[in-house]
Amino acid sequence: MNKSLHRHLAHPPPVQRHNQPTVLHVTICTAGRQKILATAEVQTVLVDAWRAAAHWLTGRYVIMPDHLHFFCVPGVIDYPPVRRWAGFWKRLVGKREPALACIFQEDCWDTQMRSREHYEEKVSYIRNNPVRAGLVSVSEAWPFQGKVHDVPHW
Repeated sequence: MNKSLHRHLAHPPPVQRHNQPTVLHVTICTAGRQKILATAEVQTVLVDAWRAAAHWLTGRYVIMPDHLHFFCVPGVIDYPPVRRWAGFWKRLVGKREPALACIFQEDCWDTQMRSREHYEEKVSYIRNNPVRAGLVSVSEAWPFQGKVHDVPHW
């Protein structure tokens, strides 16, 4: 098998469904899985960047030490691919805090939510990530989570 075919993750464009929101679950890791994200300062910089990068609107998020999860929906009619948008806000983060300039892996994982059940399953998964990692005993105790925008969902 040609390994060059697998250098980049597949990013199929979101599918528009009649009377259903277009919601993506995105995961982004730090380069080398450095455990540097779970701080109040990084959370502030990320939230500010997501607010400024309005082509996609960030809903619920959880920041783990070496990766982050969030949901996003298109913020404009002619929205860019989520990978390009993620590159944009990563650059905003690096400009605001030069120490964070190259902390993220280049690519991201994104999955379109198919239904209310799929969305609720992923919400539960990301909220319980700090518990599974042994960082807190209940998800509500994890300080590095929240919601940037009230995004449409089911």
